[in-house]
Amino acid sequence: MRKLLFAAMLLTACSPGGNSPPEGPSPFPPFLSLPVYFDCIGELGLTQIAAHRGGPAPGYPENALATFERTYGETGAFLEVDVATSADGVLFLHHDDNLGRTTTGRGPAAEKSWDELRALSLKDDQGKVTAYGLTRLDEALEWAKGKTVLELDIKPSTDYDDVAKAVRDAGAEDWVILIAYTENSAIALSKRFPDSMISVSVNSADDIDRLVDRGMKRENILAWTGIEAPNGPLSQALQSEGIEAIFGTLGGRDSLDNQYAASRNDEGYVDISKLGIDLIATDRPEAAAEALMAAGRFASPSACPASN
Repeated sequence: MRKLLFAAMLLTACSPGGNSPPEGPSPFPPFLSLPVYFDCIGELGLTQIAAHRGGPAPGYPENALATFERTYGETGAFLEVDVATSADGVLFLHHDDNLGRTTTGRGPAAEKSWDELRALSLKDDQGKVTAYGLTRLDEALEWAKGKTVLELDIKPSTDYDDVAKAVRDAGAEDWVILIAYTENSAIALSKRFPDSMISVSVNSADDIDRLVDRGMKRENILAWTGIEAPNGPLSQALQSEGIEAIFGTLGGRDSLDNQYAASRNDEGYVDISKLGIDLIATDRPEAAAEALMAAGRFASPSACPASN
């Protein structure tokens, strides 16, 4: 069934005009299987992007609905978000342990009730206070439905079971990606999210076999290949195994995102795409999308629409 759906999608995507940049963001079909979508864009040589922390910009804070609207409207990108938990058990989006950098609050976020947290205002990356408040996970899932895919980075203070319940309640299993930082975390997530894709660090094809031996579905593995430099041989090995690969241009001062920005040359995103990378996690979603679109290599959410 997966092969038949993929074939139908591929025929549609390869029709005249199927690879031209969209005039606006294209919705991600809610009935589309993510593994099938990735199979399709891989066959077409396309690459999607994931906007780190939702793609903050001046006046638009990280992990905020207004920022998601802006980033999605400009790029049609997937959105990486951070899931934290309040003292009274409410799942909300926030990266840091403490509130000071990103909000008008102070102290550990996990020690505040949701009523306390929702009274705060978010700051943008320049420290400017905005009119936007913190976002609950269920609000983000509802917003993303039928639009795009959320990549969930679950913070250490947050229980996997709580996130799994929220995802199930939203019917979002098919349009979220879970981030795992260790093999054991990936296995734990796969037990709670058996139908969702999971991003996990992979250094060789042997890592894939070990994950599968421990119970992960091969088609649900999204291989994280690092941030320092693209590994062409690894990407090609994963491609030959039918495993989707993700690479990050994000990071600190020396990140590839910052290097590309300083050089005023964004062809590096295209070079990464040509290595067979299916998803680029980036702090510069607009620049990455523009470069990939110009090269005819950007995979909008509807680059591979399902056939009616």
